[in-house]
Amino acid sequence: MKVAQSIHLLSMECDYPASKKNKLTHPMDIDCTVKEEATDAGSTNQHFHWSQWQLLDSILPTGGFAHSYGLEAGMQSRMVNRPEDLGPFVVQVLENTGSLLLPFVYCASKSPDAATWVKLDQLLEATLTNEVSRKASMSQGSALLRVAASVFTEIQTLQDLRQTFLGSKNLSFHHAPIFGLICGLVGFDHETTQRAYMFITMRDVISAATRLNLIGPLAASVLQHQVAADAERMLQKWRDRGVEAATQTAPLLDALQGCHAYMFSRLFCS
Repeated sequence: MKVAQSIHLLSMECDYPASKKNKLTHPMDIDCTVKEEATDAGSTNQHFHWSQWQLLDSILPTGGFAHSYGLEAGMQSRMVNRPEDLGPFVVQVLENTGSLLLPFVYCASKSPDAATWVKLDQLLEATLTNEVSRKASMSQGSALLRVAASVFTEIQTLQDLRQTFLGSKNLSFHHAPIFGLICGLVGFDHETTQRAYMFITMRDVISAATRLNLIGPLAASVLQHQVAADAERMLQKWRDRGVEAATQTAPLLDALQGCHAYMFSRLFCS
């Protein structure tokens, strides 16, 4: 009886359609080979993405962490006494950055060429009246151009700018125009360029707070997440404006940063 049942089941299996019989496929039989059909243009765009992320990486040695944006002077003058005071201070820095420097970033990224950059640099040199912030901008800008030309060797414009202008006494190499210029050359769009500049400003101020022992690293990360909404609001408020609209919205902050050079003991350059 059992032999007859076995023969009957075997005949049913043989009569079953092959398509359904093989419906369940062993995982090892699946072809996971990726067919590479990337074009040269696609590869170039992907390479630009890595360059964009590297430009915003804190490991890039541009000297940004040598400046506190007036926070150290604010702590010594007792204007920033507690961790609770840091949030409003960062927002004020972002407001001033957006109103004064974002127009230069935008115009440089919109026309990333040497002629436009030279005009913007000279105009910002005439605009900045704070000696401390002016020197800080020059220091960070020249370092950024030097590093970018050394890292992004495939961008010929950066090599030409470095060879032609670096060391020139007619230019100041301010940070905002150079940052916009480089972002335009590595493929950032205008809005992302301006958002990136606001981001690195927020990042550097909060980083300075941790080294001044005002807040700890974890509290700094929490604060950066909380202030992000204010940073976006400032971006939308001041984005896509020409340099003729650049204005100083925080004169007290500007005066406070100017006092940095007169402090007896200081950790940061500005």
